[in-house]
Amino acid sequence: MTRRLLTRALGLQAHEARPVLGGFALFFLLFCGYFMLRPVRETMGITGGVDNMHWLFTGTFVATVAAMPLFGWIASRVARRRILYWVYGFFAANLVLFALGLLRAPDDVWLARGFYVWLSVFNMIAISLAWSVLVDLFSTGEAKRLFPAVAAGASAGGLAGPLLGVALVGAIGHAGLLLLSALLLGGAGIAAWRVQRWRDAHPLATDAAHGRARPLGGNPFAGLVDVLRSPYMLGIALFVVLLASANTFLYIEQARLVEAAFPDKAAQTRVFGLIDATVQALAIVSQLFITGRIAQRLGIGVLLVGVPLLVGAGFAWLALAPTFGVFVAVMIVRRAGEYGFMRPGREMLWTAVTDSAKYKAKNFTDSVVYRAGDMASAWVKTGVDALSGTPALAMLVGAAVCVAWAANGHLLAKAQARLESGSTPAA
Repeated sequence: MTRRLLTRALGLQAHEARPVLGGFALFFLLFCGYFMLRPVRETMGITGGVDNMHWLFTGTFVATVAAMPLFGWIASRVARRRILYWVYGFFAANLVLFALGLLRAPDDVWLARGFYVWLSVFNMIAISLAWSVLVDLFSTGEAKRLFPAVAAGASAGGLAGPLLGVALVGAIGHAGLLLLSALLLGGAGIAAWRVQRWRDAHPLATDAAHGRARPLGGNPFAGLVDVLRSPYMLGIALFVVLLASANTFLYIEQARLVEAAFPDKAAQTRVFGLIDATVQALAIVSQLFITGRIAQRLGIGVLLVGVPLLVGAGFAWLALAPTFGVFVAVMIVRRAGEYGFMRPGREMLWTAVTDSAKYKAKNFTDSVVYRAGDMASAWVKTGVDALSGTPALAMLVGAAVCVAWAANGHLLAKAQARLESGSTPAA
């Protein structure tokens, strides 16, 4: 009875409860481990100086570019269904090494900076890869029903992670949090395995399980080549650049306003955690009960256009009233909208591409392209602030970026609909 009520409330079919639970667990464990460490990373970023944050973004981009050939090598040689386990195992080992480093030298500045960059690279690759697995396993129709509920696991993990970190950091320290995050990452791998098993037992008409048992082949740079050859995937890359630009403008403004309003480091961490918790709570409600119905009835375009327009209005508001209270309202709308509406819609775009592109091109776009947008927009905002002497001009530039972002989302949704109606995925 409870299961029937749940599937009806979420708009699912009866047999889809199991993969939704598995996908929810995958994202819950992944995001819980990441968000446990995120407030600490944000405080480390402020410690290095808000005026120097563009250098951290630059370091993150360089590290992401360096990591891509390694990921491409794994994706080319490891069975498709096992790529996630290899990558997550590697990241878990990294967390153990960082934990040992913190135990040995807890106040080392360069270790802290290295961890900031590492965590920024990790979250992009790990999250993109989790979505790659689900995009690979579900059809577009299933994605419209399942992805919003699955994405709620990310919001639930993002809500639980900061609270868990606050509760445990005094007892086990930062090194202990890293080790716990490594265990949660292992649990996420097990959850992904459970979803794979469900798909094997309920294959699609066009599904070939043996294909997922073989490596994708190709070379470590195939993701870049695939994106450059496909106008559709270039459009997705542009969408990601515009998304990253809007996010980075707000991220740097967040650091400036929080530093001014809360000089104490512990208070800064609490503020970041509170914003995270509020965002995730709002996103859970929309993901479970609103997003899927919108995608099915109105199409992906509403998910990809609505949030950029709201964020653009928020930028204009910040230009007129650059206060901490206004910023918090805009930041919550931006992040809750991204997690609750835009991220599921963005992932649906990838159901129309080839199997190889779902892993290689998608991860290249979600990591290298995103971080390139981060880096470029961080330097742009630094330059605009230096020239104008006030953040208002940068906020107006951000509003203009959001208008272009919404227009790009509209065009992508139309292209995805055309590809979905055909039989051949985008090259």
